[in-house]
Amino acid sequence: MKTANFMARGRQHRGVLQGGLLIDAAGEAHHPDEVQFLLPVNPGKVIALALNYADHNAELGFKTPEEPVMFLKPNTSLLPHGGTVEYPRGAQFMHYEVELGIVIGRDARRVKAKDAEAYIGGYTIANDLVVRDYVSNYYRPPMRAKGWDTFGPLGPYLVSADEVPDPYNLGLRAFVNGDLRQEGNTRDMILRGPELIEFMSRFMTLQAGDVILTGTPKGVSHVKPGDVMRLEIDGLGALENDVGWESEDAEPLIAQEGQRI
Repeated sequence: MKTANFMARGRQHRGVLQGGLLIDAAGEAHHPDEVQFLLPVNPGKVIALALNYADHNAELGFKTPEEPVMFLKPNTSLLPHGGTVEYPRGAQFMHYEVELGIVIGRDARRVKAKDAEAYIGGYTIANDLVVRDYVSNYYRPPMRAKGWDTFGPLGPYLVSADEVPDPYNLGLRAFVNGDLRQEGNTRDMILRGPELIEFMSRFMTLQAGDVILTGTPKGVSHVKPGDVMRLEIDGLGALENDVGWESEDAEPLIAQEGQRI
């Protein structure tokens, strides 16, 4: 089942996608192009994974880590389908990352990988945006690089786990202004969802609605204000966001010692 939260005719709805239309609880149909999408889920926390595709690690010149490299994506970074990503003033290199988002379906603590599928509620598309100016060593938590407001587009749909028979054989694509920039497949993940759930739930409770971002393949490139990003994952739809300038009164921040972004 594909579901979405959206605004239509001045009211908030939760709808099911059927025949290309969103059907709300009252049975009224809404065309996706005529609604304002909201986040498909409101997570308590978003846990993101770095360096989970070997080809992306090689692209960045990093070695594959011995254990998962994780960081928390702040909820203030989340942005729905159709929202505008704010480009930080002074930034030199900002890029998209198309990622499979795993949505936890029920609380998980000390769950073994062999049992983990039962704790997955569904999947969505995520864009883990990065200001690369702030990244000098991925083994430092990349919060400044990835934690900006609007740097976590999510959606447009939450697709239930039963509608994704093989989440580790899904094509991923990122387009910028219609040009294909990034392409990969979830089969190339180093660690898959069940392994990640086992690792994470050893030391923290994964709660229903939490989202795990599973990393990105190679193919990142610069985006700038005026660009439109369209991220696709087979069977999950397409997440589209444009890029605009950060507010004019925003002060450029310090990236590295003596360097402004």
